[in-house]
Amino acid sequence: MQIRTNIRPGDIAAIVHLHGTLYAQEYGLDYTFEGYVAAGMGEFAKAYDERKDFLAVAEVDGRIIGAIAIVGLEDQTAQLRWFLLHPDARGRGLGRKLINEALKFCRDRGFRHVFLWTISELTAAAYLYKEAGFRRTEQNTHEIWGAIRTEERYDLTL
Repeated sequence: MQIRTNIRPGDIAAIVHLHGTLYAQEYGLDYTFEGYVAAGMGEFAKAYDERKDFLAVAEVDGRIIGAIAIVGLEDQTAQLRWFLLHPDARGRGLGRKLINEALKFCRDRGFRHVFLWTISELTAAAYLYKEAGFRRTEQNTHEIWGAIRTEERYDLTL
């Protein structure tokens, strides 16, 4: 397994595909979730600025098995997005490594605050967020991505 931080043609589509298929299989999210990820990642790719944005891609034998991104915002704030690992890659410390690399980028770029949104079903990811120092600051339960779900916001002050 290797992690790279340069964006290559096909990366965005592969990460969107991984989100769409895995989250449908594992959590029952519908096609609207894939559209949400595709729209956000498309905007990220078009506006990508290496001074404030970060994408790490985890690969095995050239196949994308995971990713994490940082979207730099105003006021020394960053949003952690699109953190995902294929089930075959979980439980080996790769998720922790991706989070640590993303947060190192934030510290190196002078961000003071990082936040993320997730859903309550993603308990393993939430465990890693809390381990990295994030605290859950908000919960909203509503219909989204084909079902009633609880979105959760996590925040970290660097």
